[in-house]
Amino acid sequence: MNSSKSPGLAGFGILKNTTCHTEKKISVFFSIIFMTVGILSNSLAIAILLKAYQRFRQKSKASFLLLASGLVVTDLFGHLINGAIAVFVYASDKDWIRFNQSNILCSVFGICMVFFGLCPLFLGSVMAVERCIGVTKPIFHSTKMTSKHVKMMLTMVCLFAVLIALLPVLRFRAYQIQASRTWCFYKTEHVEDWEDRFYLLLFSCLGLLALAVSFLCNAVTGITLLRVKFKSQQRQGRSHHFEMIIQLLAIMCVSCICWSPFLVTMARIGINESRSKETCETILFALRMATWNQILDPWVYILLRKAVLKNLYKITRGCCGVHIINLHMWELSSIKNSLKVAAISESPVSSKQINLQPLSNTGQ
Repeated sequence: MNSSKSPGLAGFGILKNTTCHTEKKISVFFSIIFMTVGILSNSLAIAILLKAYQRFRQKSKASFLLLASGLVVTDLFGHLINGAIAVFVYASDKDWIRFNQSNILCSVFGICMVFFGLCPLFLGSVMAVERCIGVTKPIFHSTKMTSKHVKMMLTMVCLFAVLIALLPVLRFRAYQIQASRTWCFYKTEHVEDWEDRFYLLLFSCLGLLALAVSFLCNAVTGITLLRVKFKSQQRQGRSHHFEMIIQLLAIMCVSCICWSPFLVTMARIGINESRSKETCETILFALRMATWNQILDPWVYILLRKAVLKNLYKITRGCCGVHIINLHMWELSSIKNSLKVAAISESPVSSKQINLQPLSNTGQ
């Protein structure tokens, strides 16, 4: 077997010529801080989402809350697992040769990096698709998008992300210790083999595709809501749609800002054979940007809730003195109105009553 494919040796090749250094004390400190803040933030967001899910269990918002809970739980475990491994690596003075002889830890670290990187992006796009269907096709959504179907989608997304993460291991391609010696990922140093390029481009393309799907679906959802708002005189019952689209837009913006540098950098490495001397610092900066995504995601649900948005609206209205939205719109559910209208329009009895009502009035 080729030495480049040997699990026990492939991870250590880059340690002979390390061109990127990090301060141990500062890095350990920030790793612990990031992990702690991420765990606390995601735990708080999970509690808020579970409480909301109990309230809206039988309504159209339940599927969105279930997907959002899956996203936050994924971020939480990402902080726990990746953060714990990173702190251990720093605490061990990044001496991979001593504690990673069989390259098992590096493989686990690499698998977790890929899985917890792609899975939140996939879930964000699935949430955008779900909300797009809920706004544009409310009847179909209420009858077909049950909790059972949503749980199946969650399982399929996770399994797909696991498959992508396991591909190098299944193909006997070891994950590589990166130049900073603080994390493991696909081979990014002297990429010459087509398979190494394929993994980098696959990761980047899937991540960018997820962001593109989120952007497209959120755009369609937002335009549809605005058209309904301006055309319809009845403004009640759209509050939870607006709340969710605001959350989705925030998640999309956070994901684009945090993940785009890393995804683009991996794509450039996969396309170009040679790497510049600054690539190690560029990758580290992009990786830290991506780490912020798992910290900021839960704050979207903590801060952009209906209660918080109502208070912000009241403050804004008090400061500006402009009447923008009637606060009564927060009281009713959109799906109830949609089903009520659909039931009336499809019911033959209701149509007969509507037709007979003018006749009875003229007779009187």
